[in-house]
Amino acid sequence: MKRFVMAVVGVFLAWTAMDLVIHSLILGKAYEATAHLWRPMPEMKMGLMHVVTVLAALAFSAAYKRLVTKKSLSNGLLYGAILGFGTGVSMGLGSYSYMPITVQIAAGWFLGAWAEFTVGGLILGAVIQEEAPQ
Repeated sequence: MKRFVMAVVGVFLAWTAMDLVIHSLILGKAYEATAHLWRPMPEMKMGLMHVVTVLAALAFSAAYKRLVTKKSLSNGLLYGAILGFGTGVSMGLGSYSYMPITVQIAAGWFLGAWAEFTVGGLILGAVIQEEAPQ
């Protein structure tokens, strides 16, 4: 249980840090150029966003712990990369199909989700290890 909690916290912290880089530094100008699409900063629900990230990290970690039978760094990486690709397609390219976002934002969401989930998978693979047979 201790390793699982450590993994959830690690994934949450990594995703939060990567969100800051992706959405502030990389996509910040693109968001400013499309400000009419977003809530003004004072109206953004950042507390809720942190809760969402914790819950997503919890679900991501629980699925790995429960469904991946051979836990290893390489399987964690593969798990994260596959889920990240699927999530990125949906978030970036899927959203682009019905939202008036720019190609830059769509690509940033796609690549950002893929990168975040891949890093999350690496964290899971490093922290949640096979238990030694008794």
